[in-house]
Amino acid sequence: MAYNWVYQEPEREKSVSAMQEQLGVPETIARLLAIRNINTYEKARAFFRPDLSELHDPFLMQDMEAAATRLAGAIRSGEKILIYGDYDVDGTTSTALFYTFLKDFGVDVDYYIPHRYKEGYGINPEGIEYALKEGADIIVAVDCGITAIDEAKYAKEQGLDLIICDHHTVGEELPGAVAVLDPKRTDDEYPFDGLSGAGVGFKLVQGTLEKLGLEKEVGHEYLDLVAISIASDIVPIVDENRIMMRKGLELLNENPRLGIRALLELINMDVGTLTSSNIVFSIGPRINAAGRMGDAAKAVELLIADNEAEARTRAHELESINKERRSTDSETMEQAVEMVNQHYDMEKTASMVLHHPDWHLGVIGIVASRLVDQYYRPAIMLSTVDGKVKGSARSIQGFNIYEALKQCEDLLEQFGGHEYAAGLTMSRDNLEEFRERMNSIAFDDLSQADFEPELKIDDELDLSELDLKFWKLLSQFEPFGPGNSRPVFVSRGVDVNGIPTIVGSGHLKMTLSHNGSGPFDAIGFNMHEYMPVIRNSPQGGIDIAYCLEENYWNGKRTIQIRLKDIKVNEEETVEV
Repeated sequence: MAYNWVYQEPEREKSVSAMQEQLGVPETIARLLAIRNINTYEKARAFFRPDLSELHDPFLMQDMEAAATRLAGAIRSGEKILIYGDYDVDGTTSTALFYTFLKDFGVDVDYYIPHRYKEGYGINPEGIEYALKEGADIIVAVDCGITAIDEAKYAKEQGLDLIICDHHTVGEELPGAVAVLDPKRTDDEYPFDGLSGAGVGFKLVQGTLEKLGLEKEVGHEYLDLVAISIASDIVPIVDENRIMMRKGLELLNENPRLGIRALLELINMDVGTLTSSNIVFSIGPRINAAGRMGDAAKAVELLIADNEAEARTRAHELESINKERRSTDSETMEQAVEMVNQHYDMEKTASMVLHHPDWHLGVIGIVASRLVDQYYRPAIMLSTVDGKVKGSARSIQGFNIYEALKQCEDLLEQFGGHEYAAGLTMSRDNLEEFRERMNSIAFDDLSQADFEPELKIDDELDLSELDLKFWKLLSQFEPFGPGNSRPVFVSRGVDVNGIPTIVGSGHLKMTLSHNGSGPFDAIGFNMHEYMPVIRNSPQGGIDIAYCLEENYWNGKRTIQIRLKDIKVNEEETVEV
C-alpha cells in the first residue's frame, strides 16, 4: 500500500535547538523529543528515566478506599475470593495478576472466565452461579463489569460482595457494587485515565497492600503481567503506563515467570531480548489465541504455572492453539479477499461488509483489520452463530465506526465499541439493507482523499548518521506504543546493494546503504509488490520510509531497517 508522507512538526520549533543544546544530543533526537511535547530538561529526564516512585497514589481513584479495605479484610479473615476475568490478553493477565497476588497471601482463591461464544463478554449469571457453588464470599471483576447493572444487583441479592476493576467507557449508571474502580468515571479525579484493565487491578493491589500495612513496592513483582496487558491492549504508553511498562519489561527480561520463560523457549526467543513489539506480535497473540479459539482459561494456566513441567505443557498447548488460529485466520483471509475481488469495485466502494456463515468468530476481527490494511476501507466481517449474524468491524482514520453503527441501530440487535473497532449482532434478514446503508454512510462521510492512507514521518535521516551513540539514545525512547510511536524516518537517494529477494510469505529483503554508510539489512513485511520499483531504479534512485529496530539472531545484535514504504526518487530516475 502506497502512503502520503506527512511530516510531523513540533508545536514549538525553537524547542528543538534548546533541547539539542541542553541535552547534548543530535538534532534528530531533539526533534523526536519536541514532537512528543518533551521540551524541557525536566520532561526529558522523566521521559528517559521513568521511576516507580512517580506512580500516582492509588487512593486518588474513586472507591479505592472501599475496595482496598474490603479486600484487605477478606485476606485477614480467610474469606474465599473469585476473580472474574475477560478472555482477551488484558483480561487473562489481570486474572493471573490477582490470582497470584492472593495465592501469595494464602487466600482461598479461584477464577472464572466466560466462554467467548457460549457466554460472551462480561459478568453473567453463569459466573455468579459458579461463585455461589464454590462458596465464594467476594467476586473481584477485572477488565470487565462496568456495564453489569443487573448482574451486580443479582450478586448482591445472593449475598456476594462485588468489586469491579475496569477501564472501559462508563455508562449513565454505575453497577451497585461494593466498589467500582474505573478511572474513566465522570466523578473520578484520578490523574490518568489511560490504564489497562490490569493497570487498574495493579492499583487495587497497591491499595490493598497499604491497608495490610505493607509497602506498595511489594506489588512491583506483578508488573510483568501489567506490561503484557499494556502492550497488547493498545493503551497509550504515557504517564503511569510508560513507567509500569518499562519496569515490567525489565522483569520479563531479567527473570520471567515460568510460563513466559517456557513460551519464549518454545518460540526460540532469547530471555533478555524482549521488547514491546515482541509482546504485541509474538507473546500477546499466543495468549490471546486461547480466548479467540474458545477457552481463555488455558492462557491463565500458563501465566500462573508454578513448576517447569506444567509451564512447558501449557506453553505447548497455547502454541498448538495459536497454530490452529493462524491456519483459520489465513483461510478466512483468502476467502475474504476472493469475495472482495468478485463483488466489490473499489472505485465505487466506501465500505466492505462480508458474510460467511461458517467463519470463526475468533479470527474475523483480525481479518477485518487486515482488509483495512490492504484496501484502506472500513471492513465488517460477519458470521452466523445460532441463527444470528454476528461479527466485528474495523475502520480507518476519519470514519467513526461506532457512530456509523449507531445510524444503523434499527437494523441491529446489539452493538458496541469505539471509533476504530466494534462488534455487532443482527438478524440475517437485515444483512443486505445493512450492507447498503453502511456503504452509503461511508460515502457521505469520506472523501477520496480519506482513502489514501497517511504515513506520519518524524524526520529525514542520513544513514551515515546512524552510529552507536545515536542508536543508544533512540533505544531509550522504548517502550513504544500509542502516544509514543516508534519513530518513522525518511532517507532519500538510497542505494540498493546486491539483489533484493522475497522471503517467507511475500516479505521483501535487501541490503541498503546511503551517502557512504555501511550496509544495513532491510525487511519489508508483505511488501513483495515493491520489487519492480526497486529493480527498475538506478543506484540512489529510491526514497524509503522506515523504522529502526534491533535484530537479534544467533547471539548477534544488529540494527535493522523495517521498511514502511518505498518511492521512486524522481530526481535520480532516468527515463529511457
